[in-house]
Amino acid sequence: MPGHEVRLYCKGIMLGYKRGLRNQYPQQARIKIENVDDRKDVDFYLGKRVAYLYKAKTTKTNRNGKESCVRVIWGKVIGKHGNNGCVRAKFRSNLPPSSIGKSVRVMLYPSNV
Repeated sequence: MPGHEVRLYCKGIMLGYKRGLRNQYPQQARIKIENVDDRKDVDFYLGKRVAYLYKAKTTKTNRNGKESCVRVIWGKVIGKHGNNGCVRAKFRSNLPPSSIGKSVRVMLYPSNV
């Protein structure tokens, strides 16, 4: 189909950090992936890349040579969290607290199929 765009990611929401009763661990984030409601469905997403996009005040030149104020923090899905389809993800640098409740992109690569 010419002119038809294909989206190579699923939407997700950053719920918060991995935590216990008294401690929280900001190096691991909990993410709820859209339309994933069961622990069995999470197996497909293990090892997939995660991208948190945000806007900065200053512009920088990106890889394509264009000026942009959009930045990205990359991560990877590393495990399951609970029974309702949440996953744990580890990012290259810890996500800021302002990212809680914001959207992330769960890429459909690398593929295990």
